[in-house]
Amino acid sequence: MPEPGGVWQLGPRRVNRVGFGAMRLASASAFGLGPSRDRAASIAVLRRARDLGVNHFDTAAFYFSPLRSANELIDAAFPDHDDDLVVATKVGPARTPSGEWADQARPDQLRGQVEENLRQLGRDRLDLVYLRAFGPGSIAERFGALAELQSEGLIASLGISNVSSEQLAEARGVASVVSVQNRFGLDHRTPQTLDLLAETTRLGIAFVPYFAMAGASGERGRSGEANDANDAVAAVAVAHGASVAQIRLAWTLHQAPNVLAIPGTGDMSHLEQNVEAAEISFTHDELSLLGNS
Repeated sequence: MPEPGGVWQLGPRRVNRVGFGAMRLASASAFGLGPSRDRAASIAVLRRARDLGVNHFDTAAFYFSPLRSANELIDAAFPDHDDDLVVATKVGPARTPSGEWADQARPDQLRGQVEENLRQLGRDRLDLVYLRAFGPGSIAERFGALAELQSEGLIASLGISNVSSEQLAEARGVASVVSVQNRFGLDHRTPQTLDLLAETTRLGIAFVPYFAMAGASGERGRSGEANDANDAVAAVAVAHGASVAQIRLAWTLHQAPNVLAIPGTGDMSHLEQNVEAAEISFTHDELSLLGNS
């Protein structure tokens, strides 16, 4: 089986560093806020990802469109629950059945969100659950609620998302953290996130950037590339005969061995390009051009 990007020990499981983000599985729009994709086509993309060596899938119960659920599509694509497959999900945010965003979950509501993910994914235990934070402030009580569910056997490993270095330290005082998921990419680097990347690298914790390939377009995804001109990225892309999205993904993987990519797509050709990006290597001059030290 191929190992795109190499491997990383994600808690008790080894995963290949190029994974798959399910946010656009149900719909081409972020979080499923648009017309639903064809179900069979989305399942085919998931199975092709697995054939290409992807064994780390990132999803959430709130990734759904009017007719599709990312979790349900993953369950349909992989009904045998292959032991080599790691499915990570997120809790904290909430959407009503009609799709509107609701208030973030209180600590006592997190069990319901975990159980919802278990039902949709057809599992008895979740491989990895992220608590997504909402700005500064303590996350100890909510992370503690997930730690209790972990002790009950409903969750194998815990992670945190959209957090600061201070929140990472607080969470680690409650329970083991195997992964941190924050926005980060070639076009989106803040001193705070760079510090967090360095800290997770030092601690041996996975760092999983989201929107890493989208550039400044963020949740608009690749459709916003034309409006996010970056001369350096474009020049390096031409030199490699690659897309700017592939250069952004390859650059992200280059930042540290604990960086795991989760590019999301419902398009077969984009999926194959994402996996191919793991083979791109840069010269010293190219890294300097891209702003890498």
